Amino acid sequence: MAKKAVATLQTGSKRLTKAIKMVKSPKTGAYTFVESVMSPELVDDFLKSN
Repeated sequence: MAKKAVATLQTGSKRLTKAIKMVKSPKTGAYTFVESVMSPELVDDFLKSN
């Protein structure tokens, strides 16, 4: 299982969350980090997806 990090960002009236997950490359076996800024409701779907 990859490591996960979640931070909450406040921009004006919108609440945004920056999620970072570590993904293992099937080709090389090296780990890369994927970052995304989204609404807090979408974080679980982002972390579960490959």
